[in-house]
Amino acid sequence: MDDKEVIIRNARPAEFKSIGELLVKVYSQLQGFPSQKEQPAYYELLRNIGEITRKPYTELLTAISKDGQILGAVVYFSNMAFYGSEGTATSEKNASGFRLLAVDPDFRGNGVGKKLSLACIEKAKNDQNVQLIIHSTEFMKIAWSMYEKLGFQRSVDLDFMQQELPVYGFRLKLN
Repeated sequence: MDDKEVIIRNARPAEFKSIGELLVKVYSQLQGFPSQKEQPAYYELLRNIGEITRKPYTELLTAISKDGQILGAVVYFSNMAFYGSEGTATSEKNASGFRLLAVDPDFRGNGVGKKLSLACIEKAKNDQNVQLIIHSTEFMKIAWSMYEKLGFQRSVDLDFMQQELPVYGFRLKLN
C-alpha cells in the first residue's frame, strides 16, 4: 500500500459503528490483553466509540483507503481534562493526548499507525500545546518502538493501574 493511498480525516457518524467493531476486533486479539468478560466497560467504550466525540475537545480520526475502506482509527484530545484515563494525565496542562489507536490487522506494517500518530502530533502543535501524552500496555509493545522513533519518551509519572492491568505513560515534548 502506497503512503499516498491513506487519507487521515475526522470520522463521520456513519462510520462510528464500523470503527467500533474494528477497535473491539483489534483489542480483543491482543495476546494476553484482558478479555471482554474481564473488562466489559472498556469493550463497551470501544464498541460505542462514536459516543466519545460528544466530549468537548475530542475527535475521532480515521485512516481511510482511496476506496473508502477503514484502515485504522485513533481518538485525539486537544485538552487532557477530557482524556478519560486514570492516573495524573487528565491534570496535565497545555497538553494534548491520543488514545485507542488501532490498525486493521490486514493493513499493519503499512505506516497506518504512524500516519495516525503524526496527524495527532500535527493537531497538538496546531492547538499550541507543549506536549502530547499517550498510554500503552505491555500487550501493545510492538507500537512502542514506533512511538519512540516519533520522539515519545516513557514517563513513569503518567503510569497507572487499570484494574489488574499496568498502563504505561509516554510524553512527547513539542517545539
